Formats: sequence, C-alpha cells, structure tokens
Amino acid sequence: MIKAIDVKMLREMFVGACRNLAAHEEEINAHNVFPVPDGDTGTNMFATASNAVKELASIEENDLNWSSFASALSVGSLRGARGNSGVILSQIFKGFADVVSGVEGLLTTKDFSDALLQGAKVAYSAVNKPKEGTILTVIRVIAETSEGASAGRNADYPSMLRKLNEKGNSILQETPNMLPILKKAGVVDAGGMGLMRVFEAFLMVIEGRDIPTVSAGENAKEKEESFAADVHDLENIEFAYCTEFFVKNIRPRATESDIDKLRDKLSHIGNSLICIGDLRLVKVHVHTNDPGKALQFALELGELDQVKIENMLEQNRKIKAELEKNKKPIGIVSVCAGGGIKSIFKELSADVIVEGGQTMNPSVNEILSAINRVNADSVIVLPNNKNIILAAQKAMEIVERNGIVLPTENVAAGIAASIAFDPQSTLEENAENMTAAFSALKCAQVTTAVRNARMDGISVKEGDIIGVSDKSILAKGQDPESVVFALAEEMGVSKMDVLTLYSGEGVTEEESTKLADSLKESYPDLEVILYKGGQPHSFYILAAE
Repeated sequence: MIKAIDVKMLREMFVGACRNLAAHEEEINAHNVFPVPDGDTGTNMFATASNAVKELASIEENDLNWSSFASALSVGSLRGARGNSGVILSQIFKGFADVVSGVEGLLTTKDFSDALLQGAKVAYSAVNKPKEGTILTVIRVIAETSEGASAGRNADYPSMLRKLNEKGNSILQETPNMLPILKKAGVVDAGGMGLMRVFEAFLMVIEGRDIPTVSAGENAKEKEESFAADVHDLENIEFAYCTEFFVKNIRPRATESDIDKLRDKLSHIGNSLICIGDLRLVKVHVHTNDPGKALQFALELGELDQVKIENMLEQNRKIKAELEKNKKPIGIVSVCAGGGIKSIFKELSADVIVEGGQTMNPSVNEILSAINRVNADSVIVLPNNKNIILAAQKAMEIVERNGIVLPTENVAAGIAASIAFDPQSTLEENAENMTAAFSALKCAQVTTAVRNARMDGISVKEGDIIGVSDKSILAKGQDPESVVFALAEEMGVSKMDVLTLYSGEGVTEEESTKLADSLKESYPDLEVILYKGGQPHSFYILAAE
C-alpha cells in the first residue's frame, strides 16, 4: 500500500506518461474531429510531454527536489507545447507544479489531489472561452474525483489512481454528448483521450507494470527544442572570447587520453566547446573568459597554430547598434508552409516566417524564438491556423515585448491581414484594420480525408477529396476541381467580387490555370486570382470576398 511517494517516483510517473503518449500517438490522432490532415492531438501532446521529460531528465540526482522538479515540469512543458491540446496540457502541468513546488517530505495523496485541482484551475484560465466536452472537462472531473479518493487515513495511490482512471474514462465517453461536433464526427475528445493515457501511465508506474515503448526511429515526430537567443538581450554573454586554434606536432609521448584531458580542462573554463582530432592534429574552438589559459592547456599537448581570438562583446555591441539603427516600429511573424505562401508573406512585409501549419504545429518556444528575432518595437503574430492560436498567445505572454496575436485561422486570412498592414499606423490601428480585413473573408480548402467519417450530413471515406471550412465539411467529389466548384457554390461566390485560389503542392500549373479559367467562364462577373501556394496537405485554398 503506497500512501506517499518521493520526487523520484513522481518523475518516473511523468516519464511513463510520455512513453504512453508515444505508444498511443496515432490512436489519439485518429480521434481528431475533422478527417483532414491537421495538427494532430496525439503528436502535439507527446511533443509537449517529451520536452517536459527532457527537462526533468536534465536534473542531476543530487539536485532533484520538489522545487527543481516543479520548475523543470512547468518550463519544459510550456517551452515544448504544440497546438491547443499541448498548450492546455502544459497548463495542467504548470498548475500541478505550482503545488508540488511547496511540498516538504513525501507527496501524499492529498498533495496529489491539491496539485490536480490547481492544474485544472490553471488550464481553464488559459482558455478564453472554455468549452465543456474537451480535455478541460476531463481534467476537472478527475481533479474533483481526487478530493474524495485521496481523503481518509486509508487512502493510497493505487486505489486513488484506479478511481481517477475509472471516472476519467467514464467522462471521456460522455464528451460527445457535451460537444455536438464530437457527436457529429462519432468520436470522443482527442485531448481528453490523451490525458487519460497520462493517468493510465501514472497507475501503471505505481503498480510496477511495463509501459509500451516506441523507438526513436518509429516516432519520427519527436524533435529537439532549440532555445534560441534573444537578439534584444545580446549583452548578456557569459563568455566573452571566441578562441580557435590547432594543436600540431603533438608531443611524442602523448596519447589519445591526453586529448580527452585537454577537452575536460577546456570544458571547465568555457562553453561551445569543440575539441576534435587525433595525435596528428587537434582542432579547438571554445568560448571563454580566459583565452590565455586555454592556450596554456593546449601547449601541454603540442605546438599552437592558426590562433584566432575574437571579442564577442565588441562584436555584439556592433550588432546591437546596427539592429537599433534599423529597428522598425512594428514587425510581423507569420506561420505558414509552402514555398509560394512563404514568398507571398515575405513580399507583404513578414519579418520572420515560422514553418508550420497542418500536421506541424510549431511549439510555444519556436514562436517565442521567432518573436525575439524580429527587430521592431512591437510585433504582430499571425498564427494562420486555429490550432496554433493558443500557442502563439502563450508565447506572447512569455515574451517581454509589446505585441499582439491576431487570430487568423488559415493562411488566406493571414494574407488578407498582411495586405491591410500599414507600417505608418499604430499597433492598435493595424490590429483593428487587419482584423476587419480577414473577418470579411469566406475561406475553405480542398484536401483528402484521412479517415472515414460522417459530419454535416456528408459521409466520407478515407481517401475521398473533400471541401472543408474551418468548422464543417461542405462538399466531396471525385477530383479537386469538382470539389472547388462545389465549394464555390456553397460559399456563394456568384454574389461576391473576388475569389482567390492558392494551388497546393502537387498541383501542376496547367491544372490550376485550367481550373481558374473554368471558374471565370462560370462566373463572368467574378474576378478569379490564382497563386501557386505550394502548401502541403491541400489541393487548393479558397478565399472569397
């Protein structure tokens, strides 16, 4: 009977949760509401948990305590958060960490319950308009259940976690009755399902059961997070001198272990260390505050050649002065994919492009890094995908920059907003004008169904060509062209002035030009504009106004 756990056991539970999310990634992805390639929930939740676990694993055993655990869990999950489901999961972890950080001694079942309650509270507060029938409902019900399950002298972890799993799975099955769109699609909430894989793993670890593993080769979606430097914080350089040299004519009695010793000595006086080679020639690169000591260490091994020492402080002062000279009042970060789409955004003054969109939602940290690379007083972020908006908002909360996230749900909306951007106007004026520009659009896309589904009175099978808006399936057909025409009717383009088409990856110029000409013939009063977008996962994106 386990009535309390230590910090090592809790870390094992979160490692197990990450492993279980990896094992069930595709199962969770299959429960996305729309049968289209999108920022898959299972992938996003796994990436979020994976980054948290990497942070937890980086804590040295002697430094592992409740405070360091909580900090790693909170920071790691938020930095790695992808998509709405990933951001919400990171907020659950943050609330949980807030309580755990103050624990003294062992973590009791009551402490665990308090942490879950705080996790649910923080997650709800992170969403502007929380909807029931989602991951939020599942964590709230689990947290409320934990109050009773953790109470009493006989409460223990195995029995508590069994009750939480039972209640959580029960409420998960009810999510279609709370959210009509789930019932239409015939699925339970994917985020809730992912959360249950977390709690399932908690119980398995406590009971000593094995969790299925997925090798790095099988799970290609896991990726390392790179924590980019802030160009607005260039003066904070820990080691001032970039020191490079070769060691040649190695001393006769030297061995390979002497090269290892040099590498070890250098590691204690700097970072960004490269020390490679053999007994014929060794190349060294190190950032240090004591280049003389680095050279002295190397002289014990052999002769120095091609020594180069650069003052990075002076370099960065020059860089910062140049940045300040060229700083703009307002800059733009845009998230998109596809060569043509990227070119359009760049032509429309996007300062930084973040690679992302359907199936590849960028993390909070990637968006944060992009914001920090913009050389402007204020920043406007265009997420261009409804599953990226929340991550962008979280990045904007973290960054110490003035800015705003405009909730563009697709690239057509982002392009419309960019066209309306006026570098001479204030941030507030641009936000108003850009929002008005994309709010007036009617947008849809032609893509391929990735699973069988029935929604909005339309049955589709995996592989069908379908036309969808951000909220529903509007049409299906045998080929992209017929679906475009069906979408045009549904969108009421006969009463509109302009229809813009963005052709996707794999669509030939001949095919798209022929389609545009056919639309012009069918709607002679409609201006049809065609761009080669090159976007993945959709044959065409349509924007009518």
